[in-house]
Amino acid sequence: MIELRDVTIEAGTFRLEGISLKVPSGAYGVLMGRTGSGKTTLLEAVCGLRWVRSGQILLPVGDVTDWAPGKREIGFVPQEGTLFPTKTVREQLGFGPRIRRWEEARIQERVEELAAMLGIEPLLDRKPEGLSGGERQRVALGRAIAARPPVLCLDEPLSALDEGTREEMVGVIQRVVREHGITVLHITHSREEAKTFADRVFLLEHGKVNVLEKP
Repeated sequence: MIELRDVTIEAGTFRLEGISLKVPSGAYGVLMGRTGSGKTTLLEAVCGLRWVRSGQILLPVGDVTDWAPGKREIGFVPQEGTLFPTKTVREQLGFGPRIRRWEEARIQERVEELAAMLGIEPLLDRKPEGLSGGERQRVALGRAIAARPPVLCLDEPLSALDEGTREEMVGVIQRVVREHGITVLHITHSREEAKTFADRVFLLEHGKVNVLEKP
């Protein structure tokens, strides 16, 4: 579950006030809206990267409104799949489990499992420089779910990809979400993406969130 209850967020002079939405456990929520409407600001608040002035953010681990990002058990894929520039793909995938102090054998097992699932086994010892857009997105997705979070936040994960790579990533995301039973909040401008992925569609417009019929 991802639930916002009457949340107010401020980012400089920008303000979202009284925002409420709910994505049920195991469901795929898509948040749409114009550029500058505050979609990323809202997503960052869910992840703990933006301060919430008032209201509540509820996740499977509880009321996380005032929790640090690392305690919220959220996987986050930012726009264009930003990766650690000096770490290999293997190190990227093992990062989350390692900071959670998993045993090394368990980390390596998880890395191999993710690499097979995402089709990136030949890339494990490479660094991000030189990876294609699709390869970077696969690695970013793998890093986000490596520690098995119950919640995944995606910020326009397909926007920088060409058409062929985008189609491949759609299949990858659907398979990963289905196999892991993750609750998702996905930002996009694309009605086609909403139609493909969403169980529930939200529109952020004029500082308010409305639930839409699935496109």
